[in-house]
Amino acid sequence: MTSSLTATLIVMPALNEEESVAAVVTEVFAKLPGVSVLVVDDGSTDRTVERARRAGATVISLPFNLGVGGAMRAGFKYALLHGFENVVQVDSDGQHDPAGVPELLQGLESADLVLGARFAGEGDYLVTGPRRWAMVVLAGILSALARTKLTDTTSGFRATGPRAVRLFAEHYPAEYLGDTIESLVIAARAGCTIRQLPVSMRPRAGGVPSHDPLKAAAYLGRAGMALLIALMRPRVPLTNEGIPA
Repeated sequence: MTSSLTATLIVMPALNEEESVAAVVTEVFAKLPGVSVLVVDDGSTDRTVERARRAGATVISLPFNLGVGGAMRAGFKYALLHGFENVVQVDSDGQHDPAGVPELLQGLESADLVLGARFAGEGDYLVTGPRRWAMVVLAGILSALARTKLTDTTSGFRATGPRAVRLFAEHYPAEYLGDTIESLVIAARAGCTIRQLPVSMRPRAGGVPSHDPLKAAAYLGRAGMALLIALMRPRVPLTNEGIPA
């Protein structure tokens, strides 16, 4: 397996991101020369598609909004069809710094899935309130399942190697929190090696963290339900067949 940029597809799910998508695509090309960028338009009603194409990205449009999970599954299928070994998810809102991609790809030399962790010692990204509480609980459970320490299980900034790309092209979940929590469960139970690396991330503009205990309980409850559903589903076997060379 190679971790070169030419063997890597950057997949950017996008829903009504006309204000940021072109700048993110341009930044990716500037910081990662030789890489390919696929923007998966997830039912946008604004000028996301037009601006992404003008910035140089390949764009595929889903017939209606499927969520991040559905968009990423389309990206994994595209990667297999076009012979890419690795897939890296980069958010189209500018939160993920493309400068961290090479390190994530290096991690694929010894893992099938590498998470860019916001709380592993680099950067000053801060999450408080219900989301942070849920992250702590989920990290403990998923660390045990993956048999490695994970501190940021809801990070969408992640690199996927050949075996996991094929797995996710067929089985990437589209349900609520499935693209983060359930995908880790699927990968771990299939025998994928998972690890995390510290990365710097940029907070989304706007928004105020909530400290409401009721909202904290609701978020944790939904996250716990997503985890329970993932654990109840049949184990998916991992195969090396059909992996692009």
